[in-house]
Amino acid sequence: MRTLLVEDHPALAEAIAGGLARAGFAVDVAGSIAEATEAVSLAAYDLAILDLGLPDGNGLDLLRRWQDQGGFPTIVMTARGALGDRVAGLDSGADDYVVKPVEIPELVARCRAILRRPGNREGVVLTAGCIRLDTSNREALCHEQPLALGRREMSVLEALVRRQNKVVPRTVLVEALYDRETEVTPNAVDAAVSRLRRGLTDAGADVSLRTIRGVGWMLSTGAP
Repeated sequence: MRTLLVEDHPALAEAIAGGLARAGFAVDVAGSIAEATEAVSLAAYDLAILDLGLPDGNGLDLLRRWQDQGGFPTIVMTARGALGDRVAGLDSGADDYVVKPVEIPELVARCRAILRRPGNREGVVLTAGCIRLDTSNREALCHEQPLALGRREMSVLEALVRRQNKVVPRTVLVEALYDRETEVTPNAVDAAVSRLRRGLTDAGADVSLRTIRGVGWMLSTGAP
C-alpha cells in the first residue's frame, strides 16, 4: 500500500515511516507542501498521513486541494487537538484526525481501518485459486494453510492477485515494494518474485506465476 507521509519533523517522520514499513506499507516522506505536491504528481497513493503545521503553509490548504482533484484517503496527524481544529480537519475532507503524540500501532490500525472502507480499496480479502489473502492483517492462506511469506513477497502477491490473469509490469511491483528513497537493485524485484514462486510451489498452490519476459509477471488461475 503506497503511502505518503507529510511531516516536517525528521526524527518523527523517520520513526513513523519505519513503523509503517514494518507493517507492510511503502512510504514516501515529504517535509513540506511543495514536496508533497511533487510526490503526488509522480505517484498514485492509496493513503496520506498529513501534518498541518508545515514550513510553507497550512496542511489543510493542501488537503482541500487534494479533495478538489479527486482526493485519496487522508489521516490528519497534528498537535492541534482543540475541538475547532478537529472539526475543521474533518470538514476539509480528512478521513480521520489523530492528535500527536500517537502510538505507531494505533496509527497503523487507523490506516488499515480506513483502507477497509468500501470504495477505498478493491477488497480486504482477495482470492485467486486456493489463495485467500487478507490485505488488512497481511495474512495469506493456501488450501486453508498459512503461507510463510516475507513482507515484500506479501506485497508482490497482493499486487498480482489484484490483477490476476493480467500482466503486472515491473514498475507496478517496484512501486508496491519500495519508497522513492530506496535504491532498487536490478534484480531486487526478481528475487522477491522468485521467493514468492517458491513459496507457492511448496504450498501446492493451484495458480501459475509466469514471467512475461521484458515486461513483468502474471498470476494465472486458469489452465496453463
